[in-house]
Amino acid sequence: MARFELRLPKMGESVAEATITNWLKQVGDKIEADEAVLEIATDKVDSEVPSEVSGILVEQLFGKDDLVQVGQVIAIIETEGDSASKVKSIEKTVIPAEAIEIEKTIDAVREAVLTPQNFSDSDKFFSPLVKNIAKEEGISVSELEGIPGSGKEGRVTKEDILKYIENRKSDDKKVEVVLSPKSAEPIPQKTQHTVPVSVNGEDEIVEMDRMRKLISGYMTASLQTSAHVQSFIEVDVTNIVKWREKVKATFEKREGEKLTFTPIFMEAVAKAIKDFPGINISVEGDYIIRKKNINLGMAAALPNGNLIVPVIKNADQLNLVGMAKAVNDLANRAKTGKLKPDDTQGGTYTVTNVGTFGSVFGTPIINQPQVGILALGAIRKVPAVIETPEGDFIGIRQKMFLSHSYDHRVVDGALGGSFVKRVAEYLEAFDVDRDF
Repeated sequence: MARFELRLPKMGESVAEATITNWLKQVGDKIEADEAVLEIATDKVDSEVPSEVSGILVEQLFGKDDLVQVGQVIAIIETEGDSASKVKSIEKTVIPAEAIEIEKTIDAVREAVLTPQNFSDSDKFFSPLVKNIAKEEGISVSELEGIPGSGKEGRVTKEDILKYIENRKSDDKKVEVVLSPKSAEPIPQKTQHTVPVSVNGEDEIVEMDRMRKLISGYMTASLQTSAHVQSFIEVDVTNIVKWREKVKATFEKREGEKLTFTPIFMEAVAKAIKDFPGINISVEGDYIIRKKNINLGMAAALPNGNLIVPVIKNADQLNLVGMAKAVNDLANRAKTGKLKPDDTQGGTYTVTNVGTFGSVFGTPIINQPQVGILALGAIRKVPAVIETPEGDFIGIRQKMFLSHSYDHRVVDGALGGSFVKRVAEYLEAFDVDRDF
């Protein structure tokens, strides 16, 4: 007999913890190697944790809704026979707890050095995550310092600040007064008002699920953070429609992938970002961070109606075939709930296809901390003026609208408008004789 420690695996550069949402296996259940044992949720995505060995689940160290740190042991699996030697070899490769702590410390120091720090007037240490939450919720330095911390050396954790925010919102009509530890002067906080909702006996009250609550928070925070402004442009995509119709069967036969319009549009967006790198940035306080990589977020609707944004890494380095494979892979795994946390991390610009649902155009909300998002409208047949050497005439063309929302704090109308115009130019200049 041997006992194997199942640990919460590393799930991406910025993911340090996850919440257990469901145990798929109970104590006493037999588990096969690579079989899912439990489901977890991070701030971005839900996923499963598989077992590395075959055996019997003998102990669950955490319950449903418990928060677990990366590297922590979450379950014990008992193995026997040939699996024992496999377990021993695996146990040798398990990262020791001390190494995990060192790695976390290195990551924290690296982030602290590279990220311009807010709350610099405070003598206390606050993690970047805690500071970002405080900034989004309008919590001052002195107010943050007054929050009791349950972490190491009394540090304020994510749970501490979220609990504090929840308690602060419990009485919407009161104005909170917090005494500053430094000045002992009262600091009035913003009064929050809730509009009463009338409910009768025929109405159904349904609590938001976890992801919808997260989306709600992200969207509200984005509107409070960025100065949204939009630019719109109409694009003639007749050549793209004709080319795709001509080659899609051959493409699928040769590459084993369906060719949709999305990779074609993503290719044009990546080219335009290389022309206008001022779109590929993020904002941290009074600092602008220019991103080296072009990582395109692709907003995708889930079967339950929620939204998720998987990311195509280094999109400018992909040809059309590579882009199509990346788009299809992320879209399929989003629909089946197989995305990994790292699949939703590191986006520098986002594209959303509102035309899928018949919308002509939309005004999307920026995906923080990015500064721009492009909405693709529905492709429609419309009458249009066609200019020729022999004169102008009316013809039927395939057209669509591009809607560009951008952060006016750092992106002015000239840049925002020029960028979306360049995307349109790449689409209208599409080579109908090109290969894949």
